[in-house]
Amino acid sequence: MLSRLRTVFTIPELRQKIYITLILLAVYRMGFSIPLPFIDQAQFAETFKKMASQQGMGQMLQAVALLSASQLGNATIFGLGIMPYISASIIFQLLGQVYPPLEALQKEGETGRKKINEYTRYATVAICLAQSYFWIRVLSGGGIGNGLVLEEYNTFFFHIVATITMTTGTLLLMWIGEQIDEYGIGNGISLLIMAGILAQMPSAGMELLRPAMRSGIGLGTDAGIDKLLPLGVIFVAVVLGVIAITQATRRIPIQSAKHVRGRRVLGGQRQFLPLRVNQAGVMPIIFASSLLMFPMFIFSWLSQQFPENWFLAQAEGTFSGGRGLVYNLLNVALIFFFCYFWTSITFNPKDMAENLKDYGSFVPGYRPGTHTERYLDQVMTRITYVGAGFLALIAIIPTLVAMGMDISFLVASFYGGTGLLIVVSVALDLVQKIDSHLVMRNKPGMLESEEV
Repeated sequence: MLSRLRTVFTIPELRQKIYITLILLAVYRMGFSIPLPFIDQAQFAETFKKMASQQGMGQMLQAVALLSASQLGNATIFGLGIMPYISASIIFQLLGQVYPPLEALQKEGETGRKKINEYTRYATVAICLAQSYFWIRVLSGGGIGNGLVLEEYNTFFFHIVATITMTTGTLLLMWIGEQIDEYGIGNGISLLIMAGILAQMPSAGMELLRPAMRSGIGLGTDAGIDKLLPLGVIFVAVVLGVIAITQATRRIPIQSAKHVRGRRVLGGQRQFLPLRVNQAGVMPIIFASSLLMFPMFIFSWLSQQFPENWFLAQAEGTFSGGRGLVYNLLNVALIFFFCYFWTSITFNPKDMAENLKDYGSFVPGYRPGTHTERYLDQVMTRITYVGAGFLALIAIIPTLVAMGMDISFLVASFYGGTGLLIVVSVALDLVQKIDSHLVMRNKPGMLESEEV
């Protein structure tokens, strides 16, 4: 592996792309050291520390931080993270399936893609302005605490300045992601999210190993070898499982029709159409966890309005922290629903069957057209069930690890859920892009065997 890494840095073009990517990621991380002006940072951090200590609220804040590539414990210029851009992209992707003008733009190729990206940027600005202004109003007027904005600066003018500052910070992150796409290597937005997730690993590792520094790793201690060893084995097993399912495909045999050109017979080759088992990716977990945040807030509000123990029990027990049976059953059900929903949006068997027919290819045993469409739809329905079951298992593993091993959710979040899926998917995509540069120069890829 070390020799492969040395080979990567011997290619000038690839070396330049990697350096540009690392520099831009460093700029992204430095932005979290630039605080938002006129805010009492010490009181803000203390308030968030108290909120994070609450079981359900702490998990929610950590989940939002993972998805937005932000650090909610500090009021910085990158406080919103990249989530507004991701939200705008998801909105336009969904609208492209139901709004005919956008659907027509998607079919125009590169020109349509650039136009949709332009609309996405405009929508990102609007979302940033709304979210940042709401966030500043919460900081200045209560919600999570009073007096977080210094009294002499708690004016409408400051609110506008802070709103523009946070909006500009998110737009800068969007620009950094686009520069990585154009001049660096890998998907820029995905790398920003991955960097935000990996930045929490040192604090999670210290939280896990801190008891060992105090009382050692003897049997029966808070960080004993009987606890650390199973955690290490579980982590390796989960990562290997995520890689296997992320890369898993169902290969559909495709036969191309023979063509006679003069005295030569062309075509007739047998190929394979790969259908991903986890076609929906990480989106079902994101949607399911986002929807399950609402019942906790609703029951919390109802418990304040109606002093009945039932509402308080639902807010602090059933829907707080994701440890209840009802919460996990609803989480699994929503993941299955959104897996099929998102797959139906991203995978169109009719278009695929028509493309095979236009290129003179067919699935052996099935007529081109409607019969091929039905067959592809049946296959995708079956393998989506497997992918949904895998995502449901990955989603509840952090809860099971946190309860069974008695560790914090920050540590358990690296054993599954959205963060681990994003890190593994982005890392695999990055390795594939590096391998494409190596193959172009007749060099072995990073994951190829020595015999190649």
